[in-house]
Amino acid sequence: MIDDPRSDRPLDYHLVLPAAGGDDGEGILVEEFIRQDDFCATGLRSVSWTPGGGWWSSATLSRDLRADLAVLARVVPTGHAEATDAYRRLGGGELPSGSVLRTYFRDHQPIAATAPLRLGPAQPPEGFRERRVYRVLFAKDLATEQVTALRGRWRTTGGGSAGSVADGRHEIGGVRFTWDLRRVGRTLAWALDVTVLMRGGGAEAVRETLTDLTNLLRQQGLIAVTTERFA
Repeated sequence: MIDDPRSDRPLDYHLVLPAAGGDDGEGILVEEFIRQDDFCATGLRSVSWTPGGGWWSSATLSRDLRADLAVLARVVPTGHAEATDAYRRLGGGELPSGSVLRTYFRDHQPIAATAPLRLGPAQPPEGFRERRVYRVLFAKDLATEQVTALRGRWRTTGGGSAGSVADGRHEIGGVRFTWDLRRVGRTLAWALDVTVLMRGGGAEAVRETLTDLTNLLRQQGLIAVTTERFA
């Protein structure tokens, strides 16, 4: 079952910078992933605003910024406060609330959802009822100092899997989380692999932790692409 967007869940905001030597100016991009009950992404909704152009469908922009390096270089993930300041500075006035912005979404970009692939042992370790493995994919690059900051924030021990540049772990509500960040693909792309061990329930803990980890990487400048499940 796909969960319905809720007005109390924050949207993803991005600043769109002027194109060098081109006609495209500054603006704001607002996005929201549509997710299944287990947090896997199944779609993406978005809308953009530019001075003088108002709010307009931005499906093409959302798609291009994840595939075109020139477009990717112009888009910077940001928080609600920074988007509010930019909207006011560019002449938009007061940024509409999340519930109002959701009414501006017109296009739904589907993200192919498949049955979870098996990555790692089929059975959870003793004491746990269920084992899940998620992969959150990101576009853009991280500087050395940003990786260092993440390692400090996560208290990385270096005990992650092969290829990991930063790792972390924590437990909340009886749910144990471990994660690794690594570069993937031939272009600017990163993957955050998160292993979840559940003793009983814990769906909200999964949503909260994956959301927090995704937002932390957005704060470092990465663009979220999708969330997949491998177990």
